[in-house]
Amino acid sequence: MRAVVQRAFGGPEVLRVEEVPRPEPLPTEVLVRVHAAGINPVDWKTRQGGGMAGVLGEPPFVLGWDVSGVVEEVGFGVTTLAPGDEVYGMPWFPRQAGGYAEFVTAPARQFARKPVALSHEQAAAVPLAALTAWQIVADTAQVRAGQRVLVHAAAGGVGHFAVQIARHLGAQVVGTARESRHEWLTRLGAVHVDYTKERFEDTVSGIDVVIDLLGDGHDATSTRSLRVLKDGGLLVAVPGGVSPELRAAAAARGVRTSPFLVEPDGTALAEIARLIDEGAVAVEVEEVFPLEEVAQAHRRGEDNHTRGKLVLRLDS
Repeated sequence: MRAVVQRAFGGPEVLRVEEVPRPEPLPTEVLVRVHAAGINPVDWKTRQGGGMAGVLGEPPFVLGWDVSGVVEEVGFGVTTLAPGDEVYGMPWFPRQAGGYAEFVTAPARQFARKPVALSHEQAAAVPLAALTAWQIVADTAQVRAGQRVLVHAAAGGVGHFAVQIARHLGAQVVGTARESRHEWLTRLGAVHVDYTKERFEDTVSGIDVVIDLLGDGHDATSTRSLRVLKDGGLLVAVPGGVSPELRAAAAARGVRTSPFLVEPDGTALAEIARLIDEGAVAVEVEEVFPLEEVAQAHRRGEDNHTRGKLVLRLDS
């Protein structure tokens, strides 16, 4: 099968399409023929030697955790899926899933049936970003109706799902994004702040939950966010987590902090698929690349101005 193999850490040029052996499903696993694979910031960070490189170890390895495709085979004991089922998932994260390939294997319950309303290219944009948003908003922060939520990088992959899920749960949402994204964010249900023209802490206050998808490495976003939280409010810091200094600063202000890393969750993906099919959550794909243009896709993602997600197409 074709797969994108990385044999060294480095720039996008280290990503090469090669022929590799097709995996075989173990008991409780399914073999999925991948039609499309989503691209996420953790992919290029890992390619460079950051991200999940500490989990994957030294190259060679195959990147990619977001997949949408069709079940080809099922291993012994699988009862929830059958050959021919259209599925999507975020298998194995943070271990290697090998999503940039024509086939992947993983436990059946790490997948869910693909949203009927979506193509495979659209569905491949969902799992990692939407699960991150769902597990932060619904599970970690337990957002409820009437609360105020601030989402940093609201126009990105995780951000646009976080806005919609928080709105679905009845929260009022404020999102930081450049002006060109404001009309779109309004349609998603968020009030917006143009971070290129104003400091969010000068215009936003009374926030119950901050979802920080930028981190203190980006203009001290996490630390600045402490100022906008209500007493007892929660800051969920995704990239970089919560440093001892940030935790101490939060405690001094009477607010809480939480690091976060997404986990595979087929049950949540099934609920997300229902919301998508009912029209409660929309999926934004900015561009789809053929597998052979994976390096170009990574360069596009690293520009850091993507609206929604980038996707690789594996259908020949």
